[in-house]
Amino acid sequence: MYAYYLAEARMATRHDIPMGLRGAYLSMHRQTNVLLSRSGITADQFVLLALLEEDGGITQQQLVRRADSDPNTVRAMLVLLERRGLVSRQPHPTDGRARKVALTRKGKAAAKRSLAVTQGLRDRLYGLFSPEETASLAKFLHRISECMSQSQTVNPSLRGRAVASRGPAGANP
Repeated sequence: MYAYYLAEARMATRHDIPMGLRGAYLSMHRQTNVLLSRSGITADQFVLLALLEEDGGITQQQLVRRADSDPNTVRAMLVLLERRGLVSRQPHPTDGRARKVALTRKGKAAAKRSLAVTQGLRDRLYGLFSPEETASLAKFLHRISECMSQSQTVNPSLRGRAVASRGPAGANP
């Protein structure tokens, strides 16, 4: 329904980016959950498995940053994945406060299966854009993520409240 609304010839509103991001995320999240439902892995757990497949043996805090999630959520998912034998969490060899997270053999197999099962969805997503558009979109999404993270870090009381935007690269509205 929202896609139809955007397809109409009209000026963009201040809701188009937030609603577009929300719609895209929810649609992709739902489709990923459906694809992974037989494996018992959720879309959110898949993110962690895929990140660990890319860069195994990282700290829990590094995983939190790369997943763009909060520490409590990642910890809870890691506990579940550890109970299923998909990840191991060990004390970090040089930092006593940190935990090193890695895929187990079973976790590597699950990550590979999950990546294969979701490949069509990723292909469809990347097929929407040229390589240049893909690079631009990734850059824009990273910019949005950084801006939203900074606004929460700078003033946590702004969470959940509307904040005036300065636009791209600090431009005035």
